[in-house]
Amino acid sequence: MSISLSSLILLPIWISMAQIQQGGPDEKEKTTALKDLLSRIDLDELMKKDEPPLDFPDTLEGFEYAFNEKGQLRHIKTGEPFVFNYREDLHRWNQKRYEALGEIITKYVYELLEKDCNLKKISIPVDATESEPKSFIFMSEDALTNPQKLMVLIHGSGVVRAGQWARRLIINEDLDSGTQIPFIKRAMDEGYGVIVLNPNENYIEVEKPKIHVPSSSDSSDEPAEKRERKDKVSKETKKRRDFYEKYRNPQREKEMMQLYIRENGSPEEHAVYVWDHFIAQSAAENVFFVAHSYGGLAFVELMIQREADVKSKVTAVALTDSVHNVWHQEAGKTIREWMRENCCNWVSSSEPLDTSVESMLPDCPRVSAGYWTSISHERKIQWHFGEQQLQRRFLKTCGGSSLREEGQWTCS
Repeated sequence: MSISLSSLILLPIWISMAQIQQGGPDEKEKTTALKDLLSRIDLDELMKKDEPPLDFPDTLEGFEYAFNEKGQLRHIKTGEPFVFNYREDLHRWNQKRYEALGEIITKYVYELLEKDCNLKKISIPVDATESEPKSFIFMSEDALTNPQKLMVLIHGSGVVRAGQWARRLIINEDLDSGTQIPFIKRAMDEGYGVIVLNPNENYIEVEKPKIHVPSSSDSSDEPAEKRERKDKVSKETKKRRDFYEKYRNPQREKEMMQLYIRENGSPEEHAVYVWDHFIAQSAAENVFFVAHSYGGLAFVELMIQREADVKSKVTAVALTDSVHNVWHQEAGKTIREWMRENCCNWVSSSEPLDTSVESMLPDCPRVSAGYWTSISHERKIQWHFGEQQLQRRFLKTCGGSSLREEGQWTCS
């Protein structure tokens, strides 16, 4: 286990202070001397020796990475995959670097959705003013006008945004594994309109304004001596708090506050909003959902709030590792019955593809996705809705006629 330079320097001082504080009043002079020593240590400079500045590039090229022809992220010079532990024993710095790269990946995927998939970026709320926080979704040109079928994609929780299944898979595997792009292209090739939800884009962050809090002496009717004692204690407390905060986080980041997006402040709200303003208004006779992880929970919540409308318009739902719970979400009997007939949850499993997997919940069937993974909810999602379920659940619009080739499905 490694110990930072600053810890090695400060540890003996802290131990000495603890030992002195256990003594009597005679040790006060030594305590004062040690406090004076600590106050003269420039922790900013000391900690900079341990942690480089949290100043990262804002482009893939700046990180010296690029996606190759296979959609794999590789170092421009070495051709090696991404390395998380870029600097040994600096986990915080490595994590911040990873997060900075992740933000660039998100913007890169947005560009792919527009340029490669020809999707349009639609701002929400639809009636937002110039000054209020906004989010967005992506739609194909015919999403609202396609008279036959519409596919809606919902990702899971966490840092992922529109067009992504798992950021970790994008960085460590490839774009096909971690993004929704293969789904989108396949759907559009087979005549579907497409809507890509963005359920984790719930707020914007702005720097928190500094608020001046007047001291108690400004307006208190307390005796002057009592006010002075309280002010002294308050100043000492603040000094200690700032001291330890300075040690814990020497590269102090800006304090941010969250401004939530109207009617889209949670994944559940977002799903309902997009349903009301887009999906419900679409011309498609049949709507298909693909919902991953928390996206499944958001869909069930949508059903609870818009049950009749969803039943009248949605033909089938493919869930992947869904974390919904019909008991906790209080889904009624009619919803559970509909889900048994129109939904299927493909889950991570070592069993062969489409093997039934036992479930404690009385809703949709659970079947194996054909392989298992140790990374929960972060895996490749196949375009394969199951041999037995194909006609019954996913191709009702084909009039009983379908074509299945190597696990892929389409209406003939």
